[in-house]
Amino acid sequence: MDSEAKIMSKLRIALTKGRVEKDIVKLLSRAGLDMTPLIEKGRKLIIQAGDYEFVLAKAPDVITYVEHGVCDAGIVGKDTIMENGGAYYEVLDFKTGVCSFCVAGLPGTQLYSDYRQIKIASKYPNVAKRYFNERNLDVDIIKIEGSVELAPLLELSDAIVDIVETGSTLKENGLVVLEKMYDISARLIVNTVSMKLKKDEVSELTALVKTAL
Repeated sequence: MDSEAKIMSKLRIALTKGRVEKDIVKLLSRAGLDMTPLIEKGRKLIIQAGDYEFVLAKAPDVITYVEHGVCDAGIVGKDTIMENGGAYYEVLDFKTGVCSFCVAGLPGTQLYSDYRQIKIASKYPNVAKRYFNERNLDVDIIKIEGSVELAPLLELSDAIVDIVETGSTLKENGLVVLEKMYDISARLIVNTVSMKLKKDEVSELTALVKTAL
């Protein structure tokens, strides 16, 4: 079954579970949409709210569901979009969950003081690669799955690329922001077929959101 055949009558939206979910529930409630079904969802993963059907999913899966057309739209962080890429339209910035990708390391770290290859540890290797490629810098990117702050402390890397909101985790581990890279926040993405077949529904959703921004 191709993605076009899976288009539903309602706008089905994949929503990232956790902090993004909480922010979006507040925002859409401010916009006048009754979000009680999501607030009182229990363990349900598919919830009807107004004219929308929300599917709760992990961030990378939101992109997968939208790309494959089983969801018309998705709400996901820009960090996931930048790291995973994909074929869909990015149509709206919710301006929630605002934070930044940053290069961080031990205080006084001089990344560009000589001609040696820089080592950068990150959970987001594609984002890190993009940033340093834009600066024509040859960098060895090391993928870390857990607490990336350990990498410079254990001398695995010269610095890290990570998401920074308050900076408290860096501070508690003796690290500081060396360079701010990209601002990130929650975004609305739309399946390419749904953008054509449900253009009015997508426009209605974006107009609703804009009343609460």
